Amino acid sequence: QVQLVESGGGLVQPGGSLRLSCAASGSIFSINAMGWYRQAPGKQRELVAGITSSGNTNYKDSVKGRFTISRDNAKRTVYLQMNSLKPEDTAVYYCNTANPAGWRPSGSWGQGTQVTVSS
Repeated sequence: QVQLVESGGGLVQPGGSLRLSCAASGSIFSINAMGWYRQAPGKQRELVAGITSSGNTNYKDSVKGRFTISRDNAKRTVYLQMNSLKPEDTAVYYCNTANPAGWRPSGSWGQGTQVTVSS
């Protein structure tokens, strides 16, 4: 099983940028599809972006063109570069292993990292 630790969140003004990191340990990281998910207060957790073991990506429509997911298998880390942030991006962001057929999360959740977009 893969253990995950998210970092990189914070408070940023609208239009700003953040880069989230997810460090993995445990199972063989390189064979897992990975996803970034988020949960805003009062809302369900949702997929933001996913990346397969071969590097194919998938994005929520509202973040296309603003967010970029990437992975470094040597460092066992997946990243989420977030640009042009909006207040509606405010949420706790989590990473997880995922089944790329539908991008349902398949592992245990970490503690997440808070992203707050506000002026």
